[in-house]
Amino acid sequence: METIQGINNYNEKNPSIITIGTFDGVHIGHQKILERLTTNGQANGLKSILLTFFPHPRMVLQKDTNIKLLNTLDERISILEKMELDYTLIHPFSKDFSRMTAIEFVRDILVNSLNVKKIIIGYDHRFGRNRNANITDLINFGNTFNFEVEEISAQEIDDVSVSSTKIRKALLASDIETANEYLGYRYMLNGSVTKGKGLGKTIGFPTANIKIKEDYKLIPQTGVYAVTCNVAGKTAGGMMNIGYNPTIGNNKQTIEVNLFDINEDLYNEHITVEFIAHIRSEQKFDSLTALNSQLHKDKATAQQLIASAK
Repeated sequence: METIQGINNYNEKNPSIITIGTFDGVHIGHQKILERLTTNGQANGLKSILLTFFPHPRMVLQKDTNIKLLNTLDERISILEKMELDYTLIHPFSKDFSRMTAIEFVRDILVNSLNVKKIIIGYDHRFGRNRNANITDLINFGNTFNFEVEEISAQEIDDVSVSSTKIRKALLASDIETANEYLGYRYMLNGSVTKGKGLGKTIGFPTANIKIKEDYKLIPQTGVYAVTCNVAGKTAGGMMNIGYNPTIGNNKQTIEVNLFDINEDLYNEHITVEFIAHIRSEQKFDSLTALNSQLHKDKATAQQLIASAK
């Protein structure tokens, strides 16, 4: 798969088959649509294209700073690379772009720039200025500009919607198993290791504190989780705490992971954390000794969960 930033940088001349959407999560519902796209493209000699947008339209049009996405842009690209697409085309979404009329979008982008011959799209898809065009209009444009429209049924679209909703609800309820089942892969966080207060080291559980730069990334519910981590070219199991460290009176949320088999200095290293299961909710202990005792139990639980997940 080739990832291209901006429609103006797409230079392929061969005819294409396209689907359009944000595809946040690239979950099992999305994967079925993309499989249909790539299979159809291969059977008919068409280049398969996912046309997607960044930032998320709601961030631009509604100034929705509270929107939380399942993937960062880099995560989404990484997952899409496994989907056998020919191209993922990421176009910058802006207010100017949103003002493009339906016919301008179809004629100038889909037809003239992407040489579309077939579009696979949801029955409820809306596009153009003020989203005033629908799939009937798209079919009519297809008759004019000589491309076919294949409609994704209401049931399939509902499946995609339900998957997205269930994933978000599951993550906010600490139900990692359900989230991972609907994603078709393990939910992940990507960030950089930063300096913390060093308290974990003093009680025998040193942690890597993780900073995630994308404030739109959905962070699961506070608590302790069994995870696997990839950092500095190594993979290790671990237990992660998302929360406020109430035992020491911290009032700022932190994300920190105790790695079981890596003891080196990891400051400023990029880290990927994949969630296996939720262990327990965050709680306040009467003393650091009590906290230490619980962490030993958490580690044993995490090791069992990681071993059974392999």
